[in-house]
Amino acid sequence: MTGDDFGLSVPVNEAVSQAHQKGILTSTSLMVAAPEVDDAIARAKELPELNVGLHLVLSNGHACLPASDIPDLVNANGEFSNKLVSSGIKMFFNASVKQQVKDEIRAQFEAFKATGLRLDHVNAHNHMHLHPTIFDAIIEIGKDYGMDAVRVPDEKPLKSLIDSTREKITRFASWLLLKPFTSRMKKRLIQNNIKFNTHVFGFHHTGHMNLDTLVRILPNLEDGLSEIYLHPATGPWDGIDPGAKDYEFEAEYKALIHPRIKRIIKKFSIELTSFKEA
Repeated sequence: MTGDDFGLSVPVNEAVSQAHQKGILTSTSLMVAAPEVDDAIARAKELPELNVGLHLVLSNGHACLPASDIPDLVNANGEFSNKLVSSGIKMFFNASVKQQVKDEIRAQFEAFKATGLRLDHVNAHNHMHLHPTIFDAIIEIGKDYGMDAVRVPDEKPLKSLIDSTREKITRFASWLLLKPFTSRMKKRLIQNNIKFNTHVFGFHHTGHMNLDTLVRILPNLEDGLSEIYLHPATGPWDGIDPGAKDYEFEAEYKALIHPRIKRIIKKFSIELTSFKEA
């Protein structure tokens, strides 16, 4: 169980801390240039069994490097674009932009290293590591920082989560569309002896991994390492990304600490683990 966006806000940080101590959360992914990153780091250091990974940000967030160093990636305030397609095109075709991507990724790895926390895994905000340019840079640079696990967002539609024929078609189409990218990721990770999840949940229901969703997922887990990721928060906060305005942050947090979920974990003998421990 992973809580993403650690460092984004105090309510997010509080949810990650409490869900780890009182619930089933085993891991979290840290945004190293987020507004409340210092609060997140302080909390993580008080929770030695919480596995912390790097949540690389190359869209919808702040950069580590000054805007003058990566002018093609951010605006004057050091903020990445929320236009994922146009940004991705530039990153793929423009050599100068590719180098800026590498520089920023290295800066974020450096920032994580400076926290003194053990690196459990790496993934990217908005799944930007599906992009070949970004992913190849992560593979190249991550080796210098002890990276040995990466999330592959390859969520095959689960029957228990599908309510209609239309939904089934939509989800299978989305899965097939991303298959060339996720297959490439797995191939490169295997070549570089880097671990990755066998299954993942959170892509199709992002922002809505509430109690009902977890109840439908957990009894249907297959053998292997399944990463279930959520975006928990203990309450609302200022500055929420408009694209996430309908996210059930608090409901996701409550699901992670709900007694019913704990009973399901016990009933089906589900082992709570992390990339490092798997």
